[in-house]
Order: sequence, then structure tokens, then C-alpha cells
Amino acid sequence: MPVVETVGPSAARHAAPLSAASGHAAFSQAALRKFGTLAAPSLEWNAEVERDTAHLYERIKNVVPSVEWPFFAPYVRAINAVKKQRNAVILAHNYQTPEIYHCVADFVGDSLQLAREATKVKADVIVQAGVHFMAETAKILNPDKTVLIPDVRAGCSLASSITGEDVRLLRERFPGVPVVSYVNTSAEVKAESDITCTSSNALAVVESLGVDKVIFVPDQYLAKYVASQTKVKIIAWKGSCEVHERFTGDELALVRANDPSVQIIAHPECPPDVIAASDFTGSTAHMIDWVRKKKPKRVVLVTECSMADNVQAELPDVEFTRPCNLCPHMKRITLPKILDSLLHLKEEVVVDPAIAEKARRAVERMIYMRS
Repeated sequence: MPVVETVGPSAARHAAPLSAASGHAAFSQAALRKFGTLAAPSLEWNAEVERDTAHLYERIKNVVPSVEWPFFAPYVRAINAVKKQRNAVILAHNYQTPEIYHCVADFVGDSLQLAREATKVKADVIVQAGVHFMAETAKILNPDKTVLIPDVRAGCSLASSITGEDVRLLRERFPGVPVVSYVNTSAEVKAESDITCTSSNALAVVESLGVDKVIFVPDQYLAKYVASQTKVKIIAWKGSCEVHERFTGDELALVRANDPSVQIIAHPECPPDVIAASDFTGSTAHMIDWVRKKKPKRVVLVTECSMADNVQAELPDVEFTRPCNLCPHMKRITLPKILDSLLHLKEEVVVDPAIAEKARRAVERMIYMRS
């Protein structure tokens, strides 16, 4: 069934996430008073660092040149040591670079996996190696923990394409129609929603509501993909991911013409012509599972570039070919920034308690939804 109506801005509002303004600074000072300061560790590359990190480099040697490891290794060693001092964990999204994903992260996955892990952690401090809405989600689910994002400017075109006021206006225009918000949204938008979803469970979430029509925000392409799989009528918002919207069906047709044997798997945030040209469509977690199971000789992951590097580190016999696109926001997160975040407890993510309480209901309704 096609999307019955698409509303909202004609293009994503590429606004930055909340800045590290006075409120964030005040909370960071409170966290420092609570946990104390830590001295910066040595970042010298030497034989001891090489020995202590050799097992970690073994994980990524297929995708990170040996010439780069002397720069990464001192940070990896320092971060893993400071995590223990801080009783901290690092949640890393699939789009993080291999030296983060494989060498310092405690939990990795897509948005749904990270949201679930955020409900289980026993640490005092959570560092989100991802983008701002992910850190907000971790804070929503852990109101009493200190949640940090290494660069507060790590935003998301989807999250910035819609506001809480937009959702309230949608409810006025379509009274009685439940709102499903993609997890790639701000806490304010989640608070105005009935339930959240990820690309892993969007179809299941929509159908779980037992209604004939839903408002689905903010990704128009994910909405179209869900609409193609269900009889539920979808009212979509005109948001899009700046990474996935750049792919085209013509681009993939050229890839397949050059090698008819290549397997193409796409994320559902891609435009419909890209999905139509692909052999499989799924969330980042489903894409990874598909490659692990099928082990194709050559594959194109139609998503953010670093995910292919992370999977290739695990499956060196699979050849990953381009195209792929980089997310400029994910790439703001680096090893030096993670270390700085742990040492100085910045940037702390703060969510208004009233908004967090409402948003938590929408997120938990997704997490604990019966499958």
C-alpha cells in the first residue's frame, strides 16, 4: 500500500543538536564534583603500548593499516584504562570507525540494540559513540546516570527535520491517529509520540497498534518502505537521512552491470528506486546478520561507509565494494574526543525531566513490545 499522504518540510532542516550551553556546562561541573577529575594519561607509542594493544589490533588489521596503529593504540589503551576508573561503558553505533567499534566499545549495534543495552548497564557513566539523539535516548532510559557524548555537534538530519511542535500540529490535523516516531528524533519529539521504532522493528511497531492509519515521522523513505509491507495507511513526514538519500537506483544499476554477481543490500532509509535495485533491504543489524549468514563473495552495503569496514574486520573473506557514503556527524566522534569526554566528563547530555518522562513511555513501549 502506498503512503496515503506526505506532509512537512520539503527538505530536512539541517539544524545542529542542542549546544553545550550553560545548562550542559552546569551539569558537567556537577558531574566533575561527583566523580572528580583524572590526570591525562601518557599517549606515547612504545613497546609496552604495542604489546598491550596487540590483541586489539588483531581485530582490525584487515581494515586499518599498520602505519595508523601507533597513533590509535595509545588512545585505545588510555580509554580502556580510564573506563575502569570511571566505571564507564561505551555504546558504539555500527557507523563508528573500526578503532572505536572494535577496540574501545563495550556494546555495539543499531539504534534498537543500543537502546536495549542502555536499559541494562550497571555503570555510573555512559559514553555514547554515536549521534546526539542516541545519547538522549540513553539518558531517557537512565535518568540517574551520567550520559556523555564526545562531541555535542554530532547531530542528525532526520532528528533536525521535525520538532515537538510539528508533532502537535500533526495531531491537530489528524485527530485520533497515533504517532510512531523513528528513534532518530529528539527527546521532545519522542515525548509527543505514542511509540518509537527503529528500522529493525518499524513494521512490527506499526502493526502492533491495531489501527488502520498511523502518522509516521520523520523518515519519508522508511515510511514508504513500511507502507509497501503493510495494509496500514501511512501518513509520512518529509524528512530524510542525508547519507542514504544520496544513493540512486542508477548508481546501483551501474554497479551490477560491472559485476552481475555482486550482492546489493540496502538500508530502508534509502529512496524506493535504491531498494528496488537491491537484493535485500534491512536495518544495519539485519544487514550485518545477512552478510554473516550468506557470506557472499562480493557485496555492496548501501549505507554508511564505516559499517562495511566493521563487518570486513570480522569477515575478511568477504569483499566489500563501493558505493557508500560517510556520515559527517558520526565522524565527529574520535578516539581523542572519547578520551577527553571520559577525563573531563563532557559533553554531558541533559533532558528536561518532564520531557524525559513522556519520552520514556514511548521508548519503553517499543523496547518491551511483544514480538
